Amino acid sequence: MLISLSIRDFAVISSSELEFASGMTVISGETGAGKSLLVDALGFLSGARADSGMVRHGADRAELSASFSLSDANLATAWLKRQDMDDGDECLIRRVLRADGGSKAWINGRSATLGQLSEIASLLVEIHGQHAQQRLLVKADQLSMLDELGDYQTVRDTVSAHASAWRSAHKALDALTSNGDVEYRKQTLAESLNELDDAVLEPEAQEVLFARHKRMSHSAELIEACHDIAVDLEGDESRAGLLANLHRVKSELTKVSRFEPKLAEIAQLLDTAAIHTEEAAQNLAVIRDDVALDPQAMAQAERDMSRLQDLARKYRTRPELLLETRNALAEELDSLANAETTQRELEIALETHASAWQAAAAELSKARTGIARQLSERISGLMATLGMEGGQFEVAIEPTGTAPPDPLGAERIEFLVSANPGQPLRPLRRVASGGELSRIALAIQVAAIDGDIAPTMVFDEVDSGIGGAVADVVGGLLSTLSARCQVMCVTHLPQVAAHGAHHYRVDKSKSEGLTQSALEILDEDARIDELARMLGGSKKTAAVHAAAKALRNEAMSA
Repeated sequence: MLISLSIRDFAVISSSELEFASGMTVISGETGAGKSLLVDALGFLSGARADSGMVRHGADRAELSASFSLSDANLATAWLKRQDMDDGDECLIRRVLRADGGSKAWINGRSATLGQLSEIASLLVEIHGQHAQQRLLVKADQLSMLDELGDYQTVRDTVSAHASAWRSAHKALDALTSNGDVEYRKQTLAESLNELDDAVLEPEAQEVLFARHKRMSHSAELIEACHDIAVDLEGDESRAGLLANLHRVKSELTKVSRFEPKLAEIAQLLDTAAIHTEEAAQNLAVIRDDVALDPQAMAQAERDMSRLQDLARKYRTRPELLLETRNALAEELDSLANAETTQRELEIALETHASAWQAAAAELSKARTGIARQLSERISGLMATLGMEGGQFEVAIEPTGTAPPDPLGAERIEFLVSANPGQPLRPLRRVASGGELSRIALAIQVAAIDGDIAPTMVFDEVDSGIGGAVADVVGGLLSTLSARCQVMCVTHLPQVAAHGAHHYRVDKSKSEGLTQSALEILDEDARIDELARMLGGSKKTAAVHAAAKALRNEAMSA
C-alpha cells in the first residue's frame, strides 16, 4: 500500500508531501489543474521514460519518492530479498530527473536500474488509464490477463518448461544434422584435416618459410654483395683492402708513439677496428658460402607458399589463421564421434517433451476454459450495472492447432463483446468505444477481485464517457474494490468522488509568472464544497450544495 509520496519540482508542482491511507482516495480538480500529475509521478517512479520537460521550469532537477507498506505485498517482499534490497516492512522508491535529461533511481537507498524499478513497481502499484486500457485490445495481453486470474501457475510453468526443452532439443538436432549425413560429414572433415596437416600451419614455421623463400629469391644478389664487400675489406690481387690499410696505419702510429703517448691510444683503437673488420669479413664469407643457388629448394619453398595461399582461399581465411581453422575442424570431428548416439538421445528428448507438453497443455486448456467461463459470466453481469444492459462479454478460446509445443499453451484467447442486446459478439478491439472500453476495463478489475491484484490500484479518469446513475455505480464498484486493495481514482465525476474514503483536490495558481499546482487533503466540509463545484461548476447555490451533501450521504450509506 502506498503510504506517502514526495514531489519536488515535477511538472508544475514545486513541492508536495502527500500521505495516503487504505481504502479509496479520490483526486479531483478543475480542468487543466493537473489532476493526473499524481498518476504521472507514480508512473515516473515505476520506470517510465524520463523526459526532461517534466522538470519544473527554472529548476535543476525533479525529485520524487514514494514509500510503500509491504504488509500486503508478499511478492514485492520476496523480490526485494532476492535482489538484496529488503529493508524492513517498507519499500522506498526514489528517482531524480535532471534538467539535462539524465536520471537516477534508488530502491531502499540502493542504486537501481530502470528495469529493477519497473519490476518492483509492478508488484506494488498498478495504473489504469485510457492509454493502459489499450492493453485490453491486444490478444497476447488478453491471454496474460486471463492467466493472472487463474490459479494454475504451476501447470502453466510446466507447459512453458516442456516447450522450451523441446525447442532446445530441436535446435540441437538441427545443428547436428544441418550439414547433411553425419558419416559423410565425418569423412569430409577427416579429408580436410589430412589436407591441412600436410601444410605448414604453425605461424612460427610460416615465418621461417617466408624468410627462407625471400632469401633464396635474392640469393644471386646476396652472393654478389657479400663478395664485393669482402674484397673491399680484405683486398685482392689488384688492390689492398681496408684491413691491410688499418694494419699499415696502426704500424706507422706505433713507430711515432714514443714521441707522443696519446698516439698509442689511437693505435689501440685502430687495432680494435682491425679485429672487428676481420670478424666482419669472416662472417660475410660464411653467409656467402651458406647462400646457395639451389633451384630445387627454391621450387619447394614456392610450392609450400602456393599451397598455403590455395588453402587460405579454400577455407576463406588468412594463411596465418589456417591452424585455427584446422583445430576447429578437429573439434567438430571429435563432437561427431558419438553423433549417432547424440542424435538418438535428442530424438527421444523431442518425443518425451512433446508428450509431456501435450498432457500439461491439455490440463492448462481445461483450467483456462473454466476461468474464461467464470470471467465471461461476471463481466457480462457487471456490464448491465455499468449502463450496458443486455450487453454480453465472452472470452473465446482459440486452439492453435498442431503447431510445435508452444510455451503459452495450445490456445489463444480473444475478448468478444456485444455492447447492446441483439448484436452479435465481435472482437473487443473492433467494437468498443472509449467509454465502453473504460467500463469494461473496470468490470474486468472488479471481476478479478478474487485473484491476485496489486496492493495499490490507480485509476486515471476510467469514468470518462459515462455519467448519471452509471457514474454512481462506477463509484460503488471502485469502493467495493478498495475493500481488497488501496484504490486511487482521478475523476471529474461527483458521483464517483462521493464514494471516496479520502479526497484530494488539485488547485492551480500563478506565482511570479509561473504556474503551480498543489494537492490539498479535504475535510468533510471541504469535500461537500468540492462536490458542489463538480456538480454545478461556478454556480455554487444552496440547492447545489444541498445536492452535493445528499450525494455524499447517499454514497456513505451505500
